[in-house]
Amino acid sequence: MRPSYANDEALYNLIDSALKEDVGDGDHSSLSSVPSNAMGKAQLIIKDNGILAGMELAQIIFARVDADLKVDVRIQDGTKVEKGQIGLYVEGKAQSILKAERLVLNCMQRMSGIATFTDVLNQKIAHTKAKLLDTRKTTPNFRICEKWAVWIGGGKNHRFGLYDMIMLKDNHIDYAGGIRQAVLAAQNYLKETGRKLRIEVETRNLQEVQEALEVGGVDVIMLDNMNTTMMKEAVAIIAGKVETEASGGITHDTIAAVAECGVDFISVGALTHSIKSMDISLKAMKA
Repeated sequence: MRPSYANDEALYNLIDSALKEDVGDGDHSSLSSVPSNAMGKAQLIIKDNGILAGMELAQIIFARVDADLKVDVRIQDGTKVEKGQIGLYVEGKAQSILKAERLVLNCMQRMSGIATFTDVLNQKIAHTKAKLLDTRKTTPNFRICEKWAVWIGGGKNHRFGLYDMIMLKDNHIDYAGGIRQAVLAAQNYLKETGRKLRIEVETRNLQEVQEALEVGGVDVIMLDNMNTTMMKEAVAIIAGKVETEASGGITHDTIAAVAECGVDFISVGALTHSIKSMDISLKAMKA
C-alpha cells in the first residue's frame, strides 16, 4: 500500500527521467566489461540501524529496467532494521542489475534516512496529541519519494504542492496588506473559481492569532517561530475553534516541549532537508 500521489504513472515518470540522467546513451562500464548474456545475483545489504523505506520503489525500478529481473524481498517498508541484515535479493541479467543499482540505492538510502528521522521525532511526541507533518522543503523532482518516506516513517503529509491548499504565509500577508485582506481575498478567489481548498494562515504573534480568528473561515492557524510561552497562550486563545500547527526551527531537542503546548500539528522541514541517508549497498554474489 502506498499514498495516492505515489501512483504508477508518477513513479514511472520519475524513474524514466532518473535513468535518462544516469544512463544517457549507455552504461558503457557494464556494456564494455560484462557479457550481454551474463546472469547474476546480488543482495541488498543494510549497513545502518533505522527504518527501511523505498523497498516497494526498488521493486518498481528493477522491473522498469528489466521486467525479467526476479526480486526476492526479505524486509518490507517501515520495518526497523539493523546493520548486517539483507533487504532483498535480485537475480537476472547482470547488465540490468548494474543499470538499476545506483538509482535503487540513491532512492532507498535517502528514503530510509527520512523514515528513520521521522520515527525518531514521532517517538519524542508520542505522549501528546500532536501529529508530525512534513513540508514543501523537498528536493526538486524527488518530492514523491521524500514525502512517501515520511509517510512510511509514521508522519503525516502536509500539502503536496502549491495547488492543493491555500497557505497564507508571512509574505502573502505582507503583500496583501494584512491577515484580514489576505483571508478575504482567498475566500473570494475560492468562490469565483469554484475550488474547495482548506485555508491556513501563518501568524507571528498573539495579535495576528486574534486577527485570524476574527476574520473567520480559516481552517488552520500556524504558530510560526513562537516560544513555548506564547504558543501556549495562542492555543488557549484559539481554544479548539480551528486546528493549530506549530512551525519554524523545531528540532529534535525542542519538539517535545512544542508538542506539550497542545498544538494539533507540528511541521518540521528538517524531515526532508537535513537528514542523514542510511548506508545501504548492493553487492554481487559470486557463484
